Amino acid sequence: MMSKKSTLFLSIQAALLASSSLAYAADDSGKKSDTTDDGKLERIMVTAQKRVQNAQEVPVSITSLKGDTLNAFGAAGQDVRALSARVPSLTIESSFGRTFPRFYIRGLGNTDFDLNSSQPVSLVLDDVVQENAILKGFPIFDVDRVEVLRGPQGSLFGRNTTAGIVKFDSKKPTQDFDAYFKGSLGTYNTRNLEGAVGGGLTDTLSGRFSLLDQHRDDWVDNKAPGFEKNDQLEGYRDSAGRLQLLWDPSAQLKVLFNAHFRDLNGTPRVFRANIIERGTHNFVPGFDRDTVYQDAAARATQDVKTRGGSVKVDYDFGDYTLTSITGYERARAFSRGDVDGGYLGTPGNPGVVAASAESGDGLPGHHQWTQELRLATNELGRLDYQVGLFYFDESLNIDSFNYDDNGIQNGYAYQKQDTKAWAVFGSADYDLTDAFKVTAGVRYSHDKKDYEAQRLQSPLSFLGVGPTDKLYANPSDGEVSWDLSGVYTVNNDVNVYGRLAKGFRAPSIQGRLLFGDEVTVAKSETMYSGEVGIKSDILDNRGRVNIDTYYYQLNDQQLTAVGGGANFNRLINADKTIGYGVELDSQFAVTSDFLVTAGLSYNKTEIKDPGLAVGICGSGCTVTDPLDANGNAIIDGNSLPHAPKWIANITATYTYPLTTGELFVFTDWAWRSRDHFFLYESKEYQDASMLEGGLRLGYRWSTDGTDYEIAAYGRNINNDQSMTGGIDFNNLTGFVNDPRIVGVEFKANFY
Repeated sequence: MMSKKSTLFLSIQAALLASSSLAYAADDSGKKSDTTDDGKLERIMVTAQKRVQNAQEVPVSITSLKGDTLNAFGAAGQDVRALSARVPSLTIESSFGRTFPRFYIRGLGNTDFDLNSSQPVSLVLDDVVQENAILKGFPIFDVDRVEVLRGPQGSLFGRNTTAGIVKFDSKKPTQDFDAYFKGSLGTYNTRNLEGAVGGGLTDTLSGRFSLLDQHRDDWVDNKAPGFEKNDQLEGYRDSAGRLQLLWDPSAQLKVLFNAHFRDLNGTPRVFRANIIERGTHNFVPGFDRDTVYQDAAARATQDVKTRGGSVKVDYDFGDYTLTSITGYERARAFSRGDVDGGYLGTPGNPGVVAASAESGDGLPGHHQWTQELRLATNELGRLDYQVGLFYFDESLNIDSFNYDDNGIQNGYAYQKQDTKAWAVFGSADYDLTDAFKVTAGVRYSHDKKDYEAQRLQSPLSFLGVGPTDKLYANPSDGEVSWDLSGVYTVNNDVNVYGRLAKGFRAPSIQGRLLFGDEVTVAKSETMYSGEVGIKSDILDNRGRVNIDTYYYQLNDQQLTAVGGGANFNRLINADKTIGYGVELDSQFAVTSDFLVTAGLSYNKTEIKDPGLAVGICGSGCTVTDPLDANGNAIIDGNSLPHAPKWIANITATYTYPLTTGELFVFTDWAWRSRDHFFLYESKEYQDASMLEGGLRLGYRWSTDGTDYEIAAYGRNINNDQSMTGGIDFNNLTGFVNDPRIVGVEFKANFY
């Protein structure tokens, strides 16, 4: 948020400090789904350790959000970024738009926008890892819960999980019939239609079919001279579906089939030239979120298609259960946009840039196969364990295009990569006493990449720059990751835990050759982490407070030097990065009709590498880091990009019963502190803070086995205007959050 402190912000901040608590989940409609009939809080069941467990007994810092809460956050058709800052230590951003989300947990993520980038936060959807960032943008609908696991998860989930995991579990088929339909209409003709139907098909076969269709009209006007057009950008049509079949022929065997798709058509992230006032982090006077000045807006497009499926087989041998999970995912994508965010014209006018840049990125071919085989004991007694094997096979092709001032292609480069990885793992729980249980896990992972890239057409051919030879890279590495934890039951309401863990991220490759002549390889990063925490149920199970503190050290952290005056990405390894912080989760049933949740996290990160320097902006920004002899910024001591120190969130739900139904009101607020966008620090490329609020109020009633609900909603109701990222190679370009969206929604649940 650009230098703004409102009374509303101060009130929310005071409320958070007064409650000394942190957010969990509340029903999107106001229904107290997290409470039992007597007003006490329900137990939260999770699968963070690949077993169904009470979250209060799992020695991991974890937050679980239920499907109804996710629906509230996405009421205006938002994508997965709607979860950003709604969970302690979690932020999400994207320079692509509704696809290619970049996740950060405890300050750890990756700012790389290339389609070959790797991230230290893994996303697992219905037990299948989604490795490529395009897959991580799958819409949230008909979801049972989301689990955010903070800290290294290298034993059970493997490579590329040094920061943690975001785990989605969709609602599964049952023999009981149920269905729902939900439709909403809001600002900018924002339409959200979704529904699902499920139930028994035979005595041994049940199914569930879910559909989602989201739409928003273009709402950003283009006022560049000669290119004027109203309502030209920021629209989309996003459709997705999921079919699940559960075959349950006996008490021993269960087979779950899952098939899903996504089709997205819209415009990419809108870059806005010269929106930052030089020497400050403020918007320029007169900035209007509804207006841009671009000469390539008419050609902006983004198309994404994904298809996938999985088969999960569980066979119960009595004392043991054998689980097999086979997954297949494929994606095709193309995105083209005005990267400079402006137009060529008379200097001094809004949106005028010195040089034009229009590019496109395509994923014409991608597929991944995954296979996990796991054998787990079924509560044998004091000792339980699981062992398994994992295999991953991914192939992708990437096209990068550049276009001249007239939109004619003048640059082309490609990348090809095949990745094969395998792992063997095991984990065991042992009850040393009735009150003290220890868990230990170990995993060996091996990763190998075969990579090829080449520039066939240079956008700088007028300077004598031509094609490159084929460039290759073949990194390969294996690493042991592990964790050791213990949980002590103080009494029925309080558990104390401690955890030590080592995580591993496999080597990464960056070969975006349109403006560069080299392929860079980042060697493996390893992370050592320790945390201790307390999980407690208080006030006769009407309150829940979980708090933890952690410390980690990354060795050879993989970083991406994004952009700069050369407009080129390079991978580098920082010698060491440290991080530490505190996280707090809480939930309170104040009365049987009033539920409050709140969340708070403090994350401190610091790069420790005296010799590490990166290129700086080519846009005349005010760099605050010391410079080396080559004019590069020395980033030793800097925090990581997109790693705000503070995140806070709060929700409140109140219901008022009537004779024929009930009225409800639900509100949620999320705030984050200062956010730097790049590895180097400057006065311009940062955002002071962001506060977004949501509101939902309506009426709920039931007739003849059907629950109905009608509500008015608002997202970003305070109309916060904040920068969420920047482009630094050409001018002071940034991109911003969505404006206020208000609308109405109708929902029906059938049983």
